[in-house]
Amino acid sequence: EFLTPAGLISDTFETAITWERFEDFHDKIKAATERAILEATGVEGEVTCRFTHVYPDGPAPYFSFHALGRHGGLIEQWQAIKNAASDALIAAGGTITHHHAVGRDHRPWYDRQRPELFAAALRAAKRELDPHGMLNPGVLIDP
Repeated sequence: EFLTPAGLISDTFETAITWERFEDFHDKIKAATERAILEATGVEGEVTCRFTHVYPDGPAPYFSFHALGRHGGLIEQWQAIKNAASDALIAAGGTITHHHAVGRDHRPWYDRQRPELFAAALRAAKRELDPHGMLNPGVLIDP
């Protein structure tokens, strides 16, 4: 890995939004992530956006951020940026995930978006199909 030894923080996150809400959404996510980079690192970073998928009802924006971090604090700085970006994404009406699924990094925000009835149905299906809890324990629901 070249970036970490160089002190660079880099990550991506994707979402989905409807076309009529995209422009305002994009501006809010980009501003919140840029602000979080500055607060976490003390220097300006870069936030970019591209579409990975487009649909008749809206795009799947794929955001990337890059920042110069501080050795000894890279994980904490990354987490602060990721948290702020994810909070902004939810607040602006996007979904925490799209085609890359949820994963452990996104679980706290997924729990905020997922209806409890769906969680109950998923727990029941998992109990039947994965009784030993071997498949991705703790990713979508608590073990």
